[in-house]
Amino acid sequence: MPHLATATTELARHVAAGLQKTPKTLSSKYFYDDAGSELFQQIMALPEYYPTRTEFGLLTTHRAAIAAALRPTSDEPFYLIELGAGDGLKTKILLRELLTLGANFSYVPVDISSGALDGLAASLRTELPTLRVEPVAAEYTAALTLMAARPGRKAVLFLGSNIGNFSPSDRREFLRALTQPLSPDDRLLIGFDLQKAPA
Repeated sequence: MPHLATATTELARHVAAGLQKTPKTLSSKYFYDDAGSELFQQIMALPEYYPTRTEFGLLTTHRAAIAAALRPTSDEPFYLIELGAGDGLKTKILLRELLTLGANFSYVPVDISSGALDGLAASLRTELPTLRVEPVAAEYTAALTLMAARPGRKAVLFLGSNIGNFSPSDRREFLRALTQPLSPDDRLLIGFDLQKAPA
C-alpha cells in the first residue's frame, strides 16, 4: 500500500508543520473525506450558512452571461472543471444552461472525496443524462495539471468561497499553482466571500 504510506507521511508532515505555527493550523483539506463532505452538505443547508444561497441566486440570475463567458465563441469542445464539486447543487444551474445552449463540453468535477463524486455522478446520470461527466478524485492542483495535458479550453470553477480556507500566504501560493497550467484562452471563476465586521 505505497499510496497509503505516502498519504500518511504527508499528513504527518502537515500536522507537524501546523502545530509549530502560531496560531496552530491544520489544512482544511483534511476535513473533506467522505464523512466530512456529508457533514458539510448538512452545514450548507443551515439558515446561518448564506454563501450557498447567495451563489445559487447569483448563478440563477446571471446563468446566461456566465455560460457565455465560460464557453468558446466557436463550437469547439471545452472542459468545465469544478474544484471541490461536492454535490454540484449550484453548478447544475450552469450545466443546464450550457446543455440548453448546445455547448460542446465535458464536466469534470474534482473532489478529494470519492464518495461525494460518486453521489454527484449518480445524480447527474438521472437529472442530466446527456451530460458528459469525467469525475476526478484528487487534490486541486494535481487535477489541473492532469487536465492541462488535454487540448482545448478549460473553464475552471472554484465556488463556495473555498479560497477563504487558505491563509494569505497559502492563498497566493495556491493561486499561482492554480493558474500555472492554464492558458490565456482558459477561464477561471472564483467565489469570494466579503470580509465582515467581527461583531
